Amino acid sequence: MPVIAIDLGGTKLAAAVFTDQGDIVFKTNTSLEKRQGGEVGELVTQHAKDLLNKAAEINLTISSIGVSVPGIAYAKTGNVWAPNIPGWDHYPLLAELQSAIKNKEMRVRIDSDRACYILGEVWKGNARGCRDAIFLAVGTGIGSGILVNQEVLRGAHDIGGAIGWMGLDRPYQEKYNNCGCFEYHASGKGLARVAKELLDSGIYNQSKLSAISHSSLSAKDVFAAYETGDDLSKKIIGNAIECWGMAVANLVSLFNPEKIIFGGGVFGPAIQFLDAISAEARKWAQPISMKQVVLTGSALGNDAGLYGAGYLAVNGF
Repeated sequence: MPVIAIDLGGTKLAAAVFTDQGDIVFKTNTSLEKRQGGEVGELVTQHAKDLLNKAAEINLTISSIGVSVPGIAYAKTGNVWAPNIPGWDHYPLLAELQSAIKNKEMRVRIDSDRACYILGEVWKGNARGCRDAIFLAVGTGIGSGILVNQEVLRGAHDIGGAIGWMGLDRPYQEKYNNCGCFEYHASGKGLARVAKELLDSGIYNQSKLSAISHSSLSAKDVFAAYETGDDLSKKIIGNAIECWGMAVANLVSLFNPEKIIFGGGVFGPAIQFLDAISAEARKWAQPISMKQVVLTGSALGNDAGLYGAGYLAVNGF
């Protein structure tokens, strides 16, 4: 039976009706704009109700709803912690959806975007047929969806896969307090952050990035300057490749996956560096496991979380 999938991000919401075979019947995208707290909750529930009504108009009966959220989804309570949405510390999203739908038989499943990314790739992407695979999501932040023996690894308290906190440097610095070492250096925000720090050092005054105000400098600017041969951008990307490679090595050595799939807004433009990332990982990783793993990009792009939410709804993960 058809299902509804909702993919909530820090800045946008995507929603779709899927067949149980993974085909999209119709899809919508909405910006969160400046919504926060209950306003975002209302947007999620309104989209669910709108899609239920739209499905009914064409005689589709929806069996369940799957929701991907950008943070921690607590399985026992249905509450959500989403750091990029103000007011979502323990937001009662499951209770709100169930109250809004008023259908006691309608199943609602909520999971982290990390889990949904890998589930989407299992369903319709580059993890099809895999028992052990990892989705490394590098965007504004960094997270990882980890599939072990065909099951998503969520951890004792539903926080598994928060690898932005992986320690890749020493000694520890207080600047890592809010996001973790790996995310600080190699996320989308991290690339811009490192650029600003190096510009402030005064060494790279000739860089193309020096003409961009600190307040607007972004990872997109770093990649654009890199393509022109800009020395500062080459240093920033080189540092990120080292971090991405070390992270891959740690994941390979811990989990011995068949595939590591790169996605998120940074991969994107950084997909060109997969060979360099692999070369860096080979320095650090368990050597037999490293020879067995395949590094690849996402087949689903920005829709990986949406497909994962659909898979969640169909299969009740």
